[in-house]
Amino acid sequence: MSDPIGFLIGDVARLVRRRFDESARAIGVTRPQWRVLTALNRVEGIHQGALADRLEVEPITLCRMIDRLEEAELVERRRAPSDRRAWHLYLTPKSRQVIDQLMVLGDELSLRLLEGIPSADQERATAVLERMRLNMQQGPTQETAHG
Repeated sequence: MSDPIGFLIGDVARLVRRRFDESARAIGVTRPQWRVLTALNRVEGIHQGALADRLEVEPITLCRMIDRLEEAELVERRRAPSDRRAWHLYLTPKSRQVIDQLMVLGDELSLRLLEGIPSADQERATAVLERMRLNMQQGPTQETAHG
């Protein structure tokens, strides 16, 4: 008897996170820091509160992460011109080198994850997972909402 698909997805995700953590630790970055740097790479200059929402973490948790990244000279806070209490976040030149290294680690991990799986199966699995994600983003259907 095989495991339910939700368990398998969770287990694979846990193992991928573990392998990534092991590799990222070698260059001095934690997975939460990687998430912040990657998000900032996509939307540099974002307001600190909006980034907390995007990462689904509490603002105080993000603030502590940003403190550590700022101490490591990977992130820079700049005051918002329209609100002196607000901060916008920017990457530093040093962080761009770290992001490049993290991208290489991610590519290597993806190759390991997909090793031995034919490209047609990879494409089909991607399509299925994208549909599953869409299903979960849409919320309950009428059938599942009522029983």
